[in-house]
Order: sequence, then structure tokens, then C-alpha cells
Amino acid sequence: MWKTNYENWLAADALTAEEQAELLAIAGDEAEIAERFHAPLSFGTAGLRGIMGVGSYRMNVHVIRHAAQGFASVILAEGRGAAGVVISYDSRINSERFAREAAQVMAANGVRVRLFDGMRPTPELSFAIRHYGAAAGINVTASHNPKIYNGFKVYWSDGAQLPPRFAAIVASQMEETDIFSGVKTMDYKTAVEQGLITLLGAETDEAFLACVLEQSVDRACVEAVADDFKVVYTPLHGTGRDFVPEALSRLGVRHILPVEAQMAPDGAFPTVKSPNPEDPAAFDLGLEIARAHGADIIIATDPDADRVGAMVRHGGGYQMLSGNQMGVLLLGYLIEAKGRGGTLPENAAFIKSMVTTEMAADLARSRGITAYETLTGFKFIAEKIAALGTSKTVIFSFEESYGYMAGDFVRDKDAVTASLLIAEMTAWYKTRGMTLLDGLEEHFRALGAHYGEETLNVAMPGLDGLKKMRALMESLRQSPPAEIGGRPVVTTLDYQSGKQKTAGVETDMELKGSDTLSFTLDEGTTLIIRPSGTEPKVKIYILARGADQAACAEVIRRCKAYADGLGQ
Repeated sequence: MWKTNYENWLAADALTAEEQAELLAIAGDEAEIAERFHAPLSFGTAGLRGIMGVGSYRMNVHVIRHAAQGFASVILAEGRGAAGVVISYDSRINSERFAREAAQVMAANGVRVRLFDGMRPTPELSFAIRHYGAAAGINVTASHNPKIYNGFKVYWSDGAQLPPRFAAIVASQMEETDIFSGVKTMDYKTAVEQGLITLLGAETDEAFLACVLEQSVDRACVEAVADDFKVVYTPLHGTGRDFVPEALSRLGVRHILPVEAQMAPDGAFPTVKSPNPEDPAAFDLGLEIARAHGADIIIATDPDADRVGAMVRHGGGYQMLSGNQMGVLLLGYLIEAKGRGGTLPENAAFIKSMVTTEMAADLARSRGITAYETLTGFKFIAEKIAALGTSKTVIFSFEESYGYMAGDFVRDKDAVTASLLIAEMTAWYKTRGMTLLDGLEEHFRALGAHYGEETLNVAMPGLDGLKKMRALMESLRQSPPAEIGGRPVVTTLDYQSGKQKTAGVETDMELKGSDTLSFTLDEGTTLIIRPSGTEPKVKIYILARGADQAACAEVIRRCKAYADGLGQ
């Protein structure tokens, strides 16, 4: 099949001379041809994501057009062509081109297009969909992935990622449509002149930033330390560069120290190995500036500004906070500050994903806040918010993968608002003579336990990678471990079947539909295993709980030894 697919592409009139040359260059490499043409990229609730290049299993203009055609069909079938679609893109290589190609396909199909006039953060796209009453949204981004990747991320009218029902219809439409002859497109300039494509700019930016600033809970604490409060910021060559510094400035932060070498948009990400704020190496240049100026905190956002990481000054140096630690701190700060200011709703709620630390849920409940759990992915958090309706007011949601959401104006991870709240929270702790790490210890003491987490990634690249991931998950389902790290497994959760087994007794779970397994040990530690939805790897989450930090570290060490064996 892959040989025929390759030959069909090579003969296609739609290919440019450059694209044909790229395919001819691999003519004798069957492994490479198989990798590029063994299948189309799979369209799901997050759209498409893959390595850029020519081929059906690559991100390129033909795949973009094909996906846009399928998505346009769904929008039209729902009678929402006039409501249209909002399209944005990040700083990656080909992102602007891919966004325009998608816009041209939508316009040719009679779907109104609002296209941002330049790169924008992911949360602004989510905001704009609801702000303009659009039917859907498209964001050309691969988030924090390496530079060789790009993606076609899709949203529905609620500003959240596409519901599974509609994703399945788009995928079906794509299967029934020829990738070359079945796509409608039109000239970009003509579409603009005819009003089929309109551009969004400063007016939308201001509306978005106004909502971001509304999430501030205590600006007075920023003013109180403003003279010597210093924040280092890097967008890692991405879309946060025009928004995070502006938001911090409007908050009242006077000393914003940008990492100039990383402020310019550049899809090659020349100063980092990976533009991922989860990676401590991404902070190297920021650390130099922080040390030179004695900054209180370093904040980094990924290329599409949906994830944010931070390093905080502590004990004479700087220490990185995990996504779980920052989420717990933000949750605790919002509960305390809103309570102090009299703005904490009586029906306040908090949402986390199933792979996120239990400390957050324990903290929420200890303060009288209802805690909910969802499957992994902010689309499920958005679904939960919609399901709760007016019965609960969700004040905060987060995932361990450095994604946070506050307020009610976006339905996805929002690094712009999170950066503002992180700075404000850091200033508040500074007024108390404390750092964020001091604040974390304060929470440990209040809860009477320590929590520790670690996420492991078992890479399974290439054509065989998918087979290996499926085989691993099937093996664990057929023969689940009786013990991990020398401790017995007391509860097994299978989020695919929705079954829980404890002491040999099987019951139904509320959450269902994710290829994820969870094993809880007798001491309370949980190990969760799932294939990544965006990269060729299996993710293993260790969620430990112990009497102190040393006890947590020992539990994690034993669980890591077990996890390491899964990749063999």
C-alpha cells in the first residue's frame, strides 16, 4: 500500500517541482518511504500533528488542505458557514503558510474566515471563537514539540478542542475525499477582496488582554513590592512575546527583564534544543539574566503560549517548579486571595486531570472547594465545565503538563493568564518574606503529608513505535503487575474499559474512554501509564505520597526502577 501511495503522490499534478524532488530523493529508501506513506496522519479531537515533509504521514500543504476540506464539510452540515471559523498560527516554520492554506479552503467552501493578521497565543484563539460567536477554530501549531513538527489543531464553538463526535465525522469526510482532487480552494487575495476572509488584529488583542487582567485578584501586593520585584521572561521564540510582558506591565510589574536572544519569533528555535518550558535547559539564558539582576522569578512560555514553566529564586540559587507544584500553588493562592477579598464563590470548584497530583484535590477539599477529575486533556476539562453549568463556579483547572486555566473566557491552556497570576502570587509571597517553595512547604504542613511526582517518557519512534505502544498496553491489561517496587498493587483502573478492580472485586468507573492504566499501591502511591496523544512515546506518571520528602523520593526511586523495565 505504501508503495502505491508513494507513486500516486509522485505522479500528482498538485505537487510542486520542489515537492517532487523531495520524493525522488528518497526513491531508493524503502524504510523512509514506508514511514512517510504507510498511512495518513490520524485526525482526532486535537486535529493533526506530525513531522513536516512531503507524504501522507507528514504535515504539508496537501494534508492541511485535506483536513480543512473535511472540517469545512462538518461546519456546513451544521448550518454554521456564516458563523464561520477563526484561524490563528504560531511562530513555527510553515505555520503562516498552513494557516492561509486552511483559510483559502474554508473560503472556497463558503465558510466565513476570521484570520489573525499575525501569530497569536492559543488562548487568544479560544477566546476569539466565543467572542465572535464563531462556529469553530483552527490553530496551526505543534505547541512545545521540536522544530520538525507542526500541527492543525481544531476547536468547536465553545472554544474547546473538537468533541469526539465531530472529530470522527471530519475523519470520515477525509477518508471519502481525495487529498488532491477532492479539495476546494481559492486565491487568497481574491478571498480577502470578496470579504470571505477578514483579518483580526489589535481590537481582538485588547479584548483578550482585558479578560486576562480581570483574573488578577490582588494587584496591591504587586504594588507593595514593585520597586525591587524583578521578573525574567522568555517566550522561547514564540507567540507570548507581545502578550505576557504587556500583561505583566499592566499588572504593575515595573522590572520585566526579557531574554532578548529568545524574543524574536523563530521556528528553528536556535537557542534551545527544545522549546519546552518543562525542560530545565530552556531556562539557561534566562538564568544568566536572573543571576545578574537578582530576579525573583523566571517565566517561560512555549511557542503557542499555552504552557508556562518557572524557576524561582530560593536559598541563594534558582529552582524549577514542576507543573504539579505550580498548579497546587496557584490553586492555593486563588482560594486564599479570593477568600481574603470576598470574591470566592460559595459553589467554587476545581478540576484536574487524572494524571495530575492528588495534592491539588486534597488541598481543594481541605478548603471546602469541590474537586473534580477528568480524563487527560483540556477538552475534557472544558466538557466538565459545560456539564456543571451554573451548579458550580470553576475557579481554576490544571494539568501536570504545565497547563493552567483560570476564569471563564477561554477553554484551553492559557499561559498568558497563568504568567500574570504566577507573577502576582510570587509578589504576594514576597510581601510575606517567602518564596513559592516556602509556600509549597506551608501547604505540606497544612495537609500533614508530602507529595512528590515524576513523569517518565519511554520513546517508541518510527513505524514500529505504534505497534510497540499497543503491545505494551495490551500486555499490561492481560497481565497486570501484582506488585511495583516491592509494594503490592491494591487497585487497578482501566480507563479504556471503565473498570476498577480492588481486592479482586470489579466495579464500574465514572471515567471511561482513554487508553490509560492506573495502579495504586498499598502505601497510596499511584503509577499511571498511557501512550502520548501527540508524540511517539509512552508516558508514565508516578504520583507519590509520604510522610516527608525523603519518603516520597524513595517511593519514586522504586517505581522508576519498575518503569524503566517497561521500555525494554
